[in-house]
Amino acid sequence: MEQTRIPTPATAPRPRSDHSHLTVRKLGRADYTPTLQAMQQLTTERNDDTPDEIWLLEHPPVYTLGLAGKDEHLPRIDNGIPVVRIDRGGQITYHGPGQVVVYLLLDMKRRGLSVRPLVRLMEQAVIDLLAAHNVAAVYRADAPGVYVGAAKIAALGLRIRRGCCYHGLALNVAMDLGPFRDINPCGYEGLDITQTRDLGIADTPDAIGGQLIEHLTRLLAATAPPTRQAHQDD
Repeated sequence: MEQTRIPTPATAPRPRSDHSHLTVRKLGRADYTPTLQAMQQLTTERNDDTPDEIWLLEHPPVYTLGLAGKDEHLPRIDNGIPVVRIDRGGQITYHGPGQVVVYLLLDMKRRGLSVRPLVRLMEQAVIDLLAAHNVAAVYRADAPGVYVGAAKIAALGLRIRRGCCYHGLALNVAMDLGPFRDINPCGYEGLDITQTRDLGIADTPDAIGGQLIEHLTRLLAATAPPTRQAHQDD
């Protein structure tokens, strides 16, 4: 993926303001911190008529440490990958090339969604995607995310502000999993990590990203007002 400028409320083209509208933005490879700042700005400045957005992207190598993050889970060696402390829930995870990242910027109150059903919706989108490739996956009530056997393939995290959310999910597709071994992924020492390539799915990150968006928008349509529409902004 190519490096892409992050849209902000000031620079991004705005879709028309009907509550059912969902804009999908394909951002390519984007640095983590500017992306986080853009999500925060959009969430701060949005109003009751601001359409919801989904951002599809990947990040250069970076660890992100959530609000509950503990130093004991940080990298055990100096591998040169930066650690960014952020405002989502959860512990530490790794993002890097070959991982599909989807950020959901939704007015949860408008959609009648609370946190747990939204987390389940995100997990179900990944489970449905994998099922289409004949891979059985599950979610765990005690540890959010999606698992194939004992191995985690997708991590989730959200921040809720004034009834609206940002952050989202990361699905491992075709990446170097080595940096996961230098941390306690999601706060679990020794947690196995897998990815679609290692499960026999040959589709590229771009292809998997498109499939994940299809599953997410399908499930989110059930939470929208009667007129349902998704728009993709390439």
